Amino acid sequence: MRVLVLNSGSSSLKFKLFNLTTNSCFCSGLIEKIAEVQSLISFSIHQEKKIDKKLFIKNHHDTLEVIFDILFDSGVIVSLDELSAVGHRVVHGGEYYTKASIVDEVMIQRLKSLIPLAPLHNPANILGIEALMKKAPHLKQVAVFDTAFHQSMPSKAYMYALPIDLYKKDKIRRYGFHGSSHAYVLKQTAKFLNQNSDEMNIISLHLGNGASVCAIKEGLSVDTSMGFTPLEGLVMGTRSGDIDSAIIFYLYKEKAYTLEEIDILLNQKSGLLGVCGENDMRLILDKKDKDKSFQLAVDIFVYRIKKYIGAYFAILGRVDALVFTAGIGEHSSKIREMICNDLEVFGIKTDAEKNNSKQEKEFSFHHTNSRVPLLVIKTDEELEIALQTKELLL
Repeated sequence: MRVLVLNSGSSSLKFKLFNLTTNSCFCSGLIEKIAEVQSLISFSIHQEKKIDKKLFIKNHHDTLEVIFDILFDSGVIVSLDELSAVGHRVVHGGEYYTKASIVDEVMIQRLKSLIPLAPLHNPANILGIEALMKKAPHLKQVAVFDTAFHQSMPSKAYMYALPIDLYKKDKIRRYGFHGSSHAYVLKQTAKFLNQNSDEMNIISLHLGNGASVCAIKEGLSVDTSMGFTPLEGLVMGTRSGDIDSAIIFYLYKEKAYTLEEIDILLNQKSGLLGVCGENDMRLILDKKDKDKSFQLAVDIFVYRIKKYIGAYFAILGRVDALVFTAGIGEHSSKIREMICNDLEVFGIKTDAEKNNSKQEKEFSFHHTNSRVPLLVIKTDEELEIALQTKELLL
């Protein structure tokens, strides 16, 4: 079974083609700067780069044409009939979808109704789906939602203490995101520890430019740090995470910020970038001993994560693993060390040598005396989308 996975952004389209007989990736590619003067194309087969060029691509429909031209010209596929389905990453499924679902006209209309909840993401996701409908109307399409994994949260976790009509009429509630990543990490953690995923309690830390933490109890998400939008929760590359909401009123009333300026401030100019002027954790760590603002950015980032870990220990009671994933979580031994320091009260103790080892695959870095396993699991959201697509088709 071959499944093509598309992750469509407003000006980019990422794709991977999987052989789900072996769960291996045939090829992958990324087209960026769609509709700009020069679009950028990168493409590789079995991680070996084959194409890296620039040209003008005016829209998502033309982007799909370019992708299929690449797949045909490279000999990866000969016909669209070789594809069993296409799986799409869709950021927001609201309360409509608790699992992956086959795309139809009803879904498209629902996704359009959810655009106010995900104005940066859902329009782009819809563009990818509709472009493929025109290109290959008979090809089955499946939507896999970032929010779906968190639909198992109880109402006490997803409800805000706001007038109830704001939920009943406007669906203002916590939705959570990074669901495909947390779901994949749960499965891989269960395999690593040789346990059943539906019996496991884990805290999953997805730490990248976007960051979230998820409390998973007996295989189900029971709480997560992101909320109504991906702005809530942890400190991120450019997002503030949790703040006192009265700051918004203060900026608006006393400092004459417009609502659009506040939106940009909180989503694009805050987080690590706001504190030290840089959002790449690698560069921040390099400079933290020379500039106090860089050290402060790291300290705030780590402190917020520690607070969530403590809260989720209280929620879960028993924690079978603390799991690090995504760019920072997988590659920064220093951040992992700082997060785990002083968590002995929870039975957490690291092994410095294991933590600092350079490994490409999944590994543990807890001390033999640690009551809680500490794991690094490489996330693969595209593979998770492909696997959920396969499960739906069987």
